Amino acid sequence: MPRVSRRQLLRGGASVLAATAMTAHSASAAVGPGGGPAAPFGPGLGRPFTGLRPFVINVADLGAVGDGRADDSAAFEQAYRLAADRVVRGVGRTVIQIPAGEFLITRPNALMNGVAPLPSANGLRFSGAGKRMTTLVFRPDVGPGSYLCRNENIWANLSFERMQFRSATPGASFFSSYSTGQAQDYRFSECEWMGEWEYGLVLDGTDTNSEMRWDACRVGGRYRRAFLYSGLAGREADPNDQDQFLNYWFEDMKVEYEWGNFLEFPYGGSISCRGGSYIITGSRPQSTEEYGTTSTFFRFPVAQHHDSVQRFHAQDIRFEVRNPDVRIIDSVWKSGTIHFSDCDDTGLAFKGYSAEVRPHRYTVGPRGPLIRYDSCQLMGRHEYRTADGQVPLQTVARYDMCLLRSHAVNEFVFAEGTDRPDFVSFVDCLEGSDADGTPAETAPTGPAADGAPTETAPNGSVPPASSPPPAGEAVPSAAGR
Repeated sequence: MPRVSRRQLLRGGASVLAATAMTAHSASAAVGPGGGPAAPFGPGLGRPFTGLRPFVINVADLGAVGDGRADDSAAFEQAYRLAADRVVRGVGRTVIQIPAGEFLITRPNALMNGVAPLPSANGLRFSGAGKRMTTLVFRPDVGPGSYLCRNENIWANLSFERMQFRSATPGASFFSSYSTGQAQDYRFSECEWMGEWEYGLVLDGTDTNSEMRWDACRVGGRYRRAFLYSGLAGREADPNDQDQFLNYWFEDMKVEYEWGNFLEFPYGGSISCRGGSYIITGSRPQSTEEYGTTSTFFRFPVAQHHDSVQRFHAQDIRFEVRNPDVRIIDSVWKSGTIHFSDCDDTGLAFKGYSAEVRPHRYTVGPRGPLIRYDSCQLMGRHEYRTADGQVPLQTVARYDMCLLRSHAVNEFVFAEGTDRPDFVSFVDCLEGSDADGTPAETAPTGPAADGAPTETAPNGSVPPASSPPPAGEAVPSAAGR
């Protein structure tokens, strides 16, 4: 008799217990009171569920084919209705399981349709077999206004894991979340988005729509507006109420899409992005009134907010600026904090356009925002505009131990509305250099070019230069280090 280890014995015992529980559950579901057949189970048909056992629904058991051709909308709608019917005392304990395959969905809201009269519920999970192993293809008749998922202030604590979502109708959207206090706590793990969308997730309402997290996901495809758009303000008189939308975390992401915006926050905030690669590979196919031809990773287009929501942090991210229409950040916040730490956007600094791109753009005023770059490698120039002509009297932007790849310190900042950006300071920064460490061919402009000492403000900032240097002149040491 072969020797059985304790681990194998325990594993086998657990399997037996699980099988026994499943068998008992199946038997109790099939046999009704008195030994007769159970009543049909389904929305409005079955007996009310009073237990607290978790329940797994496999869409294949409801008729989903997963061959990419058959319309599986009905199976997904039924799976969601079964999950909604099993909410007990406000808690849902259902996992909707989607096996490997390509599942075609043509009807809007088929994956999730959280609307009244369903009461508030907490807990629903959608689980696939793996990113690109399980693919949900959304192909409604009309793109704009069609959503694969809808949550109208019903669900909290939603989880999507290990699957791909693909829009086969240009301009369709993935998720509409409307909240007046209930919709919150979403988590996406190892998911991927492909195809052409209007929105990935769009947030509307007055309160909550908060605590959302993405882990090891890939954002591909194209976005007419943005992958995450916070502050639709489609139904509210005072859009500033949406500054209650807070706390969004992105960890170890692969953000590599063709065009559009990644995060756009007219309202709400408190955003953290850590780790991964962020790349926009192309350009918008046509200019629009709102965006022109630009695509932006982080766009904050509204100035007035509650102070506590204006917080953005990016850390350990590699960006690629593949053309002059790419923006890493464009912010008009009047206060708050923006922080880049250990980030690098110099991967394409050898390109001919790299010296004059302005991938980081800010509007600043007397109250900020407070902008800081720590140990970053940066190409091109950074643009600062002043809000309503109000030039900050104190430092609101600081670069600490950064490599300025394309320019010397005194020409790195392009300041619109002032010729003396004393509100920007540099501490122990290195100036541009070629890959072999020799000084870059682009020489600094202004007083330093003719050997005169560079004027330095009391706070350590360096004003921009006004004229180019003579051809062939060597790059002097940076002033204000």
